[in-house]
Amino acid sequence: MKKVFFVILSLAMFATFYSCEKDVRNIVEVTPPEEPSPTPEEVKPVNVNEQGFEFLEKMQGHWIGVNRIIADDWDWFAFDYRAIAPSQIHGIFEGGTMGNLFTDFFVADFKGTRTIMGRNGGVLNGIYRTSYFVMDSVRHDIDGDFYRLVDAEGGTNTMWMELRFTGDSLYFNAYTSRLGLTFPPSRHMTFKAKKEHPELAATAAAAVGFPQNVPAWDFSQGFNQDYLYAEPGAASATFLAYDETNTKDIFTLAAESGDPYTISDHPYLGYLQIDVVRNPDIEGKTLMINLSRDVLTDPNGYFHSVEAFNTILLFPSLVGTEDQFLVTYLHPGTYYVNITADMNNDLFPSQGDITHPPQMITIEPEGQHQITIDNITVQN
Repeated sequence: MKKVFFVILSLAMFATFYSCEKDVRNIVEVTPPEEPSPTPEEVKPVNVNEQGFEFLEKMQGHWIGVNRIIADDWDWFAFDYRAIAPSQIHGIFEGGTMGNLFTDFFVADFKGTRTIMGRNGGVLNGIYRTSYFVMDSVRHDIDGDFYRLVDAEGGTNTMWMELRFTGDSLYFNAYTSRLGLTFPPSRHMTFKAKKEHPELAATAAAAVGFPQNVPAWDFSQGFNQDYLYAEPGAASATFLAYDETNTKDIFTLAAESGDPYTISDHPYLGYLQIDVVRNPDIEGKTLMINLSRDVLTDPNGYFHSVEAFNTILLFPSLVGTEDQFLVTYLHPGTYYVNITADMNNDLFPSQGDITHPPQMITIEPEGQHQITIDNITVQN
């Protein structure tokens, strides 16, 4: 019976994402990226008192789909964007202890204009990076609602992101020049997804009074130029710090970078420390961590619901030598925490993998929580 379940699970998830791939066109086919000028042009923000404010409401949601990062394809990927303040939403991909990737979108006063900005970055292999973007283009046509956010200092000369909404579908491209090292910028990510589980975003919005056209952060004076990263002939609203010793945490690196808005400044979000007790059967195995809205296993620890896998909100992993992980920037709410030992190294819950019965935890606003999972003993 378990073997039949895994065949059904694989086919059902493949069908879901294949359908998404067919229904969602690559945004590049709709709007080819403009060739940026070698000479940086002044960034001209969109005034959200006139247009573009609706972007925040459109962007909030649990987006499930497919993702291509450079040349690597993820057949399943998700971002969970929820409000964390009256005019700010947040989403993150937690890759594990190696690094993470977050993006905030928020209302801000930027050099005399009320606009929408983005904050993107994280920690990857000991490098702390945060880059700031400004909305400079809004368009509504038969192909949907289009928004572009560009590097707040270098514009399209350095990097930008473009997003198109059509019905319940999102098409999200990001372009980068490696902070000006490789001109012109090239496509870094293409995420194509559909919005699911709207009650998650609705609950967060009600809790923080979202959406309101009020500044979440003040960049009316721009950025402190002394801390900005810059290559000769290039500019970027980017803050960097590097940990050569591999001993510094995100809080220390944020302070060293000069980033004007750090993880400690985020309202509403919480933390979850996950500790794992390994047994001999899972020593040295990659551990897949899933935080989901619904339970992934039955009371005995067996995977039992195909639909539940599309309620996964965060999905970091730990290599075989790691047994603890701090989940940061975590939306308040109730989660089921599941850890699966990847016995066949396919990075997918499959027959033979070892997991455990459900464990639930509720994250409070700005709360610091801990959970220990010491019963990873059920082989599926």
